[in-house]
Amino acid sequence: MNLPGTRTLRARITLLATVLVAAVSLLLLWLAWTLVRDSLDTVPQMPPGSVVVVDGVQVDASALAEHLRVHARDRMLLFGSIAFLLVVAAAAILAWTFTSRVLLPLREITGTARRLSVESLGERIGEIRSRDELAELASTFDDMLDRLQAAFDAQRHFVANASHELRTPLSVIRTELDVTLADDNADEAELRRMGGVVRDATERAGQLVNSLLLLARTDGAGLGVHEPVDLAVVVDRAWRAVQREASQRGIRATFSVVSASAFGDPALLERIAGNLLENAVRHNVDGGWLEVVTQPGPRWSMLRVRSSGGLVDPAAVPELFEPFRRAGVARTARSGAGLGLSIVRAAVAAHGGTVTAEPIVGGGLGVTVHLPVH
Repeated sequence: MNLPGTRTLRARITLLATVLVAAVSLLLLWLAWTLVRDSLDTVPQMPPGSVVVVDGVQVDASALAEHLRVHARDRMLLFGSIAFLLVVAAAAILAWTFTSRVLLPLREITGTARRLSVESLGERIGEIRSRDELAELASTFDDMLDRLQAAFDAQRHFVANASHELRTPLSVIRTELDVTLADDNADEAELRRMGGVVRDATERAGQLVNSLLLLARTDGAGLGVHEPVDLAVVVDRAWRAVQREASQRGIRATFSVVSASAFGDPALLERIAGNLLENAVRHNVDGGWLEVVTQPGPRWSMLRVRSSGGLVDPAAVPELFEPFRRAGVARTARSGAGLGLSIVRAAVAAHGGTVTAEPIVGGGLGVTVHLPVH
């Protein structure tokens, strides 16, 4: 299949090659005529009245040089023109033919790009016969398609999980309303119970929507604010938000918090510490423990949150940073949506930092964040 773009490029290359060959041919003809003319200028002068025969024609010796010059010019024009036309035609034919073969991988790349859509991202160019820049372009194009397919798959998975998470509280609300409205003898206590269930479901849906919006604003976005922030202050604010819940569940908290500066957005940094502490409390076990450590450094400041909990498969740890991924039922709270560590990863990436997680022997998870100091 010859695509318009490749045909145009093929014609341009052929025209350029033909023009170059024509220019070189004209230069060679000019040089050849110059050499012939200089040679004729060296013809010796014959005595006056002498007659010489040139190609069966008697020529006066005094006009020999001029006769030879005209004769050579005519021959040069005749045979030079024939040779010029043959060379230019051959160059055009060869350029058109070989350009077609050279541009074949480019036509394959263009054809694949035209056939691609969201539903056919699995198609690839694959290996091509050439081993030049076009082969490198095809390989780069395939790598780009791999990344695009992974991004689309992740997007589909994210949308499906988000829809499922949102459907759950809506189903609870609808069920409670249907059951209560179908009960003609429902009293005030039943209505209050229904109201409490509906309120909890709406709070869960609201928290999920807020988390999704925060993740959308953070993931892949730059920082709007750049200023020094003390991680010790950030941890103190985050702990106040979950301290009551931790006390109710009998969770023992240990803090080794010292002043550690990080450079970035105070709101996002507080959200990092808040999500880590919320996970440490809500995915913990009753009577469990958690510890928080901050540590300054010349280039990076460190924040580590470790907590007890259910057993975590080491192979599943990387999945914890994906949206709606959880490490088993033991670390899943009813109020959670599986977005906490996803938001942490996105916020840390926006700051140019790194985040890692590791399971704790006996059950639990430790998460370590490194943030740039400046």
